[in-house]
Amino acid sequence: MSALVQSKPLPRGHAIPSLALGVFQSTAGPETYDAVLTALKLGCRHIDTATGYESEGDEVFVATKYFEVSWVPWSTTPKQPWSYQGTVDAVRESNRKLGLDYIDLYLLHAPRGALRDIGVSNFDEEQLLKLSKTWRVKPAVNQVKLHPWLARPDTVKFCEEQGILMEAYSPLVRGEKMEDPVVWEIASGLNASPAQVLLAWSLAKGFVAPKSVKEARIKENLESAKLKLSAAEMTKLGSLDAYYVTAWDPIKEHGV
Repeated sequence: MSALVQSKPLPRGHAIPSLALGVFQSTAGPETYDAVLTALKLGCRHIDTATGYESEGDEVFVATKYFEVSWVPWSTTPKQPWSYQGTVDAVRESNRKLGLDYIDLYLLHAPRGALRDIGVSNFDEEQLLKLSKTWRVKPAVNQVKLHPWLARPDTVKFCEEQGILMEAYSPLVRGEKMEDPVVWEIASGLNASPAQVLLAWSLAKGFVAPKSVKEARIKENLESAKLKLSAAEMTKLGSLDAYYVTAWDPIKEHGV
């Protein structure tokens, strides 16, 4: 399964898999443990987590140790909210909880030698421009809520120009757009599911971190790497952009 998933190069020279398993809102304990273990068995080699998810401990990474994947390429992407010293402390704590010598990618600014690459989450082009005035290391990744109904073209363009890799979260729109006729038309033509079409769109933009705790869905998500959308199909999906936000938009709420 892992052979289907391409990797994206990062500034420090290593690559990160284009498809990840996100564990946001997965219940700590057996549910998260089983989801991570299933994803690893199916070939997933990228786990997207965060301090705020409260799942960096044994519930997630006992599965990793149990499966013994330390000898194959795989990546972890934790995230930490605001404050410099808080981030430094959180990096060290994440390293301890994960049982790793280093973290592959960490989403915020913390140059202390414990990380391969650093990035940001929920930054738009204006916030990135402000950050560029003081950064010593350019973010490798900007992780934002991104899907056809929330395409953020200005942010995507800025990141492309700066060489910052885009990562989408909530790429399936919390299931709220699975019945959209445009998505269904494309899915029918490709003999794919609507979810796979949405993930294929996100893959064309950067890389994604879909969440699921069910084996069939995790497998379906990984197999979306097989799909290649045509330019016409990408245009159809691009026409759906309408600033459609599920839950909240942290870019707007915490804009500076």
